[in-house]
Amino acid sequence: MSTVVDVVNHLLNFPEAIERLGIPSRSNESSENKGNIPVDILDAPKEYIFHMDVPGLSKSDIQVTVEEENTLVVQSNGKRKREESEEEGCKYLRMERRAPQKLMRKFRLPDNCNVSAITAKCENGVLTVAVEKMPPPPKSKSVEVAIS
Repeated sequence: MSTVVDVVNHLLNFPEAIERLGIPSRSNESSENKGNIPVDILDAPKEYIFHMDVPGLSKSDIQVTVEEENTLVVQSNGKRKREESEEEGCKYLRMERRAPQKLMRKFRLPDNCNVSAITAKCENGVLTVAVEKMPPPPKSKSVEVAIS
């Protein structure tokens, strides 16, 4: 029977276990003033597709980069412009929508990714990043050796 310590250790090591399998995952980084971007990752036949909610941000606020040849990094500066009324004497009575925080997510990409063929688009508050897969290497072929 597992102890509570065993279960906690297993949960703490889960991201590393995912990375050993080559599945994109979130890196362990400090959460100092950085928000978490919700993400869906789709493994399509020809590419990996990341869908991230980034409400209130425009495409110029978001940076998508690749670090160390296999780490996809998505981040934003977290600034949102406030809508100002053109009429004088207007003021906000309530502001419930939070401005986006500084956002950052890192994903370790599998070896079969073509990092030079990454596309990103931001539409209706959703950032979509597509990472093209490289074709699989040709399968080895066995040749029968004839003895003469």
